[in-house]
Amino acid sequence: MLRPRIIPCLLVHEKGLVKTVSFKSPKYVGDPINAVKIFNEKESDELIVLDIDASVNGVEPDYKLISDLAAECRMPLCYGGGIRTAAQAKHIISLGVEKIAISSAAVENPELVSQISDEVGRQSVVVVIDVKKRMLSKEYDVYIHNGRKNTKRNPIELAKQMELLGAGEIVLNSIDQDGQMKGYDVALAQKLREAVRIPITILGGAGSLQDIEKLVGACGVVGASAGSLFVFKGVYKAVLINYPSVLQRDELVARALGLNLATVNEK
Repeated sequence: MLRPRIIPCLLVHEKGLVKTVSFKSPKYVGDPINAVKIFNEKESDELIVLDIDASVNGVEPDYKLISDLAAECRMPLCYGGGIRTAAQAKHIISLGVEKIAISSAAVENPELVSQISDEVGRQSVVVVIDVKKRMLSKEYDVYIHNGRKNTKRNPIELAKQMELLGAGEIVLNSIDQDGQMKGYDVALAQKLREAVRIPITILGGAGSLQDIEKLVGACGVVGASAGSLFVFKGVYKAVLINYPSVLQRDELVARALGLNLATVNEK
């Protein structure tokens, strides 16, 4: 059966692995390659790696780091950061990466989504939409350049445009929830799930497996991504790479979707 994906999201800053809170105050938590090795051992469903410096600084993707990550990774790998051309995307795919993530470049140059889709295939094109709720409002705006610039775009309308242009997946990333570990913005996730037909992944806010279960229960087969949940442990947030076991994932999916374990394990 099609099943939800539980996806660690790793942020790279100055070549180190960091975790942010509301896109600010990056805290060093370790080495990206070592983290990938641990997630390999824990049989992670998938992995997202985002270089949060590249697009802001206008520099090329770090192809050496990407190559090292891809060589080590034994799960589907999505990489984002600094990708501004279809040629760059094609080169990254050639290094062994399964998916290309673009954010600011997709908003500033929407045709890039079509160009990359034509070059590497729709299934490998992921558009990351960073969102923030307006003050004293129920509306959201899309931000780019690592949360520094408000585009005043509506995230749901932008997601629909990206789907039409050739995106194969949307990652909805909440700036407000980032690093807070207080739960996903489930209401916004539901709106996105209803608006597009392509796969979606929700990022920002997960503080427990129960938060993932709540998201899956509300939205069905989606990607549930998290950063802090998988790099911190305990109330004092000691750095410890962790990830649910296969049995824990199966039980979570069964509860969330109202299925029995036998159904979840059907191939």
